[in-house]
Amino acid sequence: MEYLTFALAKGRLADKTMQLLNKIGISCDEMKEDSRKLIFTNEDLKLRFFLSKANDVPTYVEYGAADIGVIGKDTLLEEKRNLYEVLDLGFGKCRFAVAGKPEIRDKLNKSNDLRVATKYPNIAKEYFYKKKRQTVEIIKLNGSVELGPIVGIADVIVDIVETGSTLKANGLEVLEEICPVSARVAVNRVSMKIKHERIMEIVEKLKNLRGEN
Repeated sequence: MEYLTFALAKGRLADKTMQLLNKIGISCDEMKEDSRKLIFTNEDLKLRFFLSKANDVPTYVEYGAADIGVIGKDTLLEEKRNLYEVLDLGFGKCRFAVAGKPEIRDKLNKSNDLRVATKYPNIAKEYFYKKKRQTVEIIKLNGSVELGPIVGIADVIVDIVETGSTLKANGLEVLEEICPVSARVAVNRVSMKIKHERIMEIVEKLKNLRGEN
């Protein structure tokens, strides 16, 4: 039997995913050990797991280094990789939104000279260029995008919003909602064909588990 390989985003997403997998009988004791290993194996079940930065997970899945990836919808939308999105796991819920100072709200719908700060330029372009038919200037930031409107280099931001407390603390608010975000299961297209039965068995068990919750 061939190995089935999972790519997981480091941190809370991987921890939560392994908790769910444990509930359907999939575990990996090697991942619990204090080790410098990069790939963890369950020989009995012929499973492999590795952790990577979130943005890299869709790439590993698209190119077949992993059969299955668990990643946030935000990363899937931004990376635009050629893979199957097969299941919404229902955790890690938040939303993409346009946020800024309250007084910018009127300009948001009327102006074509907005400056938009974001970590997600592809998502911002898709929203403003295609959905709203607005021409805007996208400013790519890697850190706290909330600083953009505060220091004046941007009118609004496009970012993930969970509770909105950071926005509120900095005098910003959600002006428009773009889409909901949560953890998703993505599958390599070739793997879906040649390992279809094993993959779909796992997907169905996870789907049933979510239904119980």
